[in-house]
Amino acid sequence: MIKNLRRAAIAAALSLVAFVAATPAHAQDRSFETRTLPMTAAVDALPLAAEVRDGYQRTSFKHWNAGQNPADGCNTRAEVLISEAIVPPTVLPGCKLSGGLWWSYYDAKQVTSASALDIDHMVPLAEAWDSGASQWTAERREAYANDLGAQTSLVAVSATSNRSKADQDPAEWLPPAVDVTCRYASEWIATKLRWGLTIDAVELGALAQLAEACPDTTVTYEPAP
Repeated sequence: MIKNLRRAAIAAALSLVAFVAATPAHAQDRSFETRTLPMTAAVDALPLAAEVRDGYQRTSFKHWNAGQNPADGCNTRAEVLISEAIVPPTVLPGCKLSGGLWWSYYDAKQVTSASALDIDHMVPLAEAWDSGASQWTAERREAYANDLGAQTSLVAVSATSNRSKADQDPAEWLPPAVDVTCRYASEWIATKLRWGLTIDAVELGALAQLAEACPDTTVTYEPAP
């Protein structure tokens, strides 16, 4: 009887080990799960550090690359435009886009020409460099610059609003359409959390004020692979 019980216990233990071994790594690793935080808590989760611009070159971030489907001939820029179109454009040979309609949420404008749109990096490349990307590999910087894994990382907006923003953070620039301020702040914070980027003291002050002004806004992000 005792031997039988021992055998049953050993068999159960071996079955558990086999199950764990057979479970895919991504199923066991929960570090990349989507997370949602109140904006105040999200700001508190951002690491604080001084910004360092030394050595920055825009070419340090390879973009645009072949996108999620290299076989379709559309680069990352085109894929964002196709994804965000209110009225889908016609995709011509060579992934040339004809027609279409977009909403530039920064300045609340409709845009009817793909050429009048910029694809904005929610956290600009220079700001990312200052906030930790200078220490990344070239491959990770390329992944950041072409991040199609989060809808908020890249956004199609009017060229005018994007160039007004340039490489400024929320302490220096907010969208002219004031009713999207909370959304913009949330997406900025989400991008920094997704990529493990830091904030400096001035940026922290601005984000804390925005969090206070947006008490019902949450921040949702998934850590980048």
